[in-house]
Amino acid sequence: MSDFGLDFSFPEKYRDLLPEHTQLRAQFSHSASVALLKGNLVRNSSAHTTGVNARTWNGGVFGFAAEPSAGDEAIRNVLAKADANARLLAGRVKRDFIPVTELSCGDFDDGIRVEPVPQNVLLDYAKAVDDYIAGKYPDLASRAVSCRCESRRKVLLTAAGGSARHTTARAHLVLSLSAEAKDGSGAIDVFDAVGGGFGSFTDHYSDPALVFEKIDRLYEDLMKKVEGVFPDAGVADVVIDSALAGMLAHEAVGHTTEADLVLAGSVAGPLLGKQVASPLVSLTDFAYEALGEKTPLPVYVDDEGTPCSDVEIIKDGILTGFMTSQETATHFDDMPARGNARGYSFGDEPLVRMRNTCIHPGKDKLEDMIASIDHGYYLLKSGNGQADTTGEFMFGVTSGYEIEHGKIGRALRDTTISGVAFDMLRTVDMVSDELSWDSVGTCGKKQPMTVSMGGPAIKCRVNIGGR
Repeated sequence: MSDFGLDFSFPEKYRDLLPEHTQLRAQFSHSASVALLKGNLVRNSSAHTTGVNARTWNGGVFGFAAEPSAGDEAIRNVLAKADANARLLAGRVKRDFIPVTELSCGDFDDGIRVEPVPQNVLLDYAKAVDDYIAGKYPDLASRAVSCRCESRRKVLLTAAGGSARHTTARAHLVLSLSAEAKDGSGAIDVFDAVGGGFGSFTDHYSDPALVFEKIDRLYEDLMKKVEGVFPDAGVADVVIDSALAGMLAHEAVGHTTEADLVLAGSVAGPLLGKQVASPLVSLTDFAYEALGEKTPLPVYVDDEGTPCSDVEIIKDGILTGFMTSQETATHFDDMPARGNARGYSFGDEPLVRMRNTCIHPGKDKLEDMIASIDHGYYLLKSGNGQADTTGEFMFGVTSGYEIEHGKIGRALRDTTISGVAFDMLRTVDMVSDELSWDSVGTCGKKQPMTVSMGGPAIKCRVNIGGR
């Protein structure tokens, strides 16, 4: 088999070279991006990387090595170096030996092939979108159009007898519009990822005219925000829409339940089996299918060769499980590795990472949730945020509205929400029956990683910033 013109076949002769508890991974990665600012080209980049790595277990530790080539010599080199590094670390660390539990994925091939998209395709699309915005909305202070795509083809061979060939690919169109505030206080911005998702750029963006209606809606949001107000600072009743709820699920809850961070002292460790949220809240890290539908970022086999399956994190408000790797799974009873160990580039060792993390939908209608609030806020999107292993979080809110007497009111200026995730989740008293996903983000835990996050809208109480 040949992928992207490179021989990633990994014949059986390499399996004979693998020491016990060893994984050998070759990877081809491609990324491309084009960005226009007020019609001017400010980014036009394309990158290809090819490499191979090996990881082997010895005396309670893993040794890792990588080289920027996928040829026969490179493969033999990384196997030798990984084994030497494991032996060196085993002699220095003096860790009690805990044998890893390996699962074989058999021979797996997802059959997905994504060829790199020529730069001119991205540029032509971006120009067509920019021309539409400039022609229809000349009153804008600024506009930005970005077309992005990336793909990673991985080929894995394990000493446990598994082999896997799988591809992760996604593409997005990201827009930013800016106008002057009515009160003269400066520029007001809105931004959004318009469409996109798993696959190549041309899978999602064949005709620029198909996104014009979404651009119009984004402009309408901007005009409302230009006349927007600041919320009253303090604890408030809010409806958090799905995009923001998904970020909360990932950043403030998901990271606290990654087994490596649990072992390092995460707040979630002593809460296992306890009530951490309202009984209305269930949260799962899905592998490749969620609630009968394919996930936005399907992961079938991880970079340790473990077949992927879902990890139930919260069930009816009870903290029920952690995401593990082969090594960290040995520290927990009844928590086998379920395919959460992933590395971003060929030079990255697999870490415990989320895949498709979301809160389950409930039974409430969004309009009823809004109607139940006399004075509060409907919060839609976040531009940035941070959370730590204590569960404390602070997210910027870039899109939202007042709720007055059960009705949507004026748009909000940029604000923040903050608190402790598990405390906030305990106040949830309504969960919408509609689920949506956001797959444009990249998680930054030690190394980048493509992830998706999602959920329904949730009604709760949270601390919101003011002017």
